Amino acid sequence: MTATGSEAWQDGIRLFNAGHWWEAHEAWEGVWLRATGEERACLQALILLAAALHKRWSHGSLAHRNFFKAEKYLDALPAQYAGLNLAQLRADVWAALHAPEVDQARPQLPLQIG
Repeated sequence: MTATGSEAWQDGIRLFNAGHWWEAHEAWEGVWLRATGEERACLQALILLAAALHKRWSHGSLAHRNFFKAEKYLDALPAQYAGLNLAQLRADVWAALHAPEVDQARPQLPLQIG
């Protein structure tokens, strides 16, 4: 089974979609540790995007350092990877980081992908 087909991957997606970004980060971390290549880069980008959203909406941070770190991994991946539209996700997270309220800051990932 690949990392993106694992239960932890799906758990992370459910948590991310619910706005539980730190918990999504935690769910993906163990999978990321075992992943390699593009799969590892994708997970690293997702973890950093989740951390960026968490810092913005849980701590009020307007510094988007984790988003910019994630971009380095996203730039190395195709726009579509593991059933994800990474280009759209990047745009959605950027918009969420600048949304006036957390209710407008809910980028979504499709379930049952990978």
